[in-house]
Amino acid sequence: MVKRVESWVVTDEFWQRVEPLIPARSAADKSYMRKPGAGRPPKPARLVFEAIVYVLRTGCQWKALPKERFGSASAIHKRFLEWEAAGFFEALWQAGLAEYDQMEGIAWRWQSVDGAMMKAPLAQEAVGPNPTDRGKKGGSKRHLLVDGRGVPLSLVVTGANVHDCKRLDDVLAAIVVKRKAPPHRRSKHLCADAGYRGAEHLRTIENHGYIPHVVGRRTEADIIKQRDPKKKARRWIVEVCHSWFNRFRKLLVRYEKLERSFVALNHLAAAIIAFRKVPADVNIIYG
Repeated sequence: MVKRVESWVVTDEFWQRVEPLIPARSAADKSYMRKPGAGRPPKPARLVFEAIVYVLRTGCQWKALPKERFGSASAIHKRFLEWEAAGFFEALWQAGLAEYDQMEGIAWRWQSVDGAMMKAPLAQEAVGPNPTDRGKKGGSKRHLLVDGRGVPLSLVVTGANVHDCKRLDDVLAAIVVKRKAPPHRRSKHLCADAGYRGAEHLRTIENHGYIPHVVGRRTEADIIKQRDPKKKARRWIVEVCHSWFNRFRKLLVRYEKLERSFVALNHLAAAIIAFRKVPADVNIIYG
């Protein structure tokens, strides 16, 4: 029986996949260099990564990281920003998708797109009035494109007042792994809710090579029942993916001031979701 570990613990299996992607610290960066016997040595990369996962999972503030376990919170946050600037978190997401594609196969044929809003009381970038909260300031939105099993393929963050359709082209263009052109157009479908209906948005979908399926939730369910009662509606899978993101408590309410920090945490969550979709015999167990 496999022992369950805490959700923020980085197992040896997971670290084997993460470690090769950790950015090397530049010799030009003298901020971490020290004279012999002076100051504290740099924190091990695995400890830093585990601290970042701890923040992502628990939702705690950076300064609230347990000092007895991780040491200086400011040093952890500094390394987090360094890794974000080096593109580490997106690279880890790409690696997760690559392994998922190799072991299971990305379900390219039926993809789904949708956005989800969250409160962002401290955000200074990619933030706007929340139309679902009486127009109060301090809201952000995560736009997702997922494959047929709900694994995230593309992610864009905007203010909550930005309609999903306004960033549709960006979301479809931002897929982090590229698919070989399918031999037939019928092998590339995109499901979206009625909010994406409109000639301009349908053209955007078609320009990216998709066959659009843009209908309301009830209408989609009725169509499926009429055609084959055993089949289920397909668009709901993107809503499931948003719920997976919300299980990372740091993403449920956005407290990150900078867009780059919030996007990096979303990329890390996307990487974990992708790795966890790898078949069980080679899966990574971390909470």
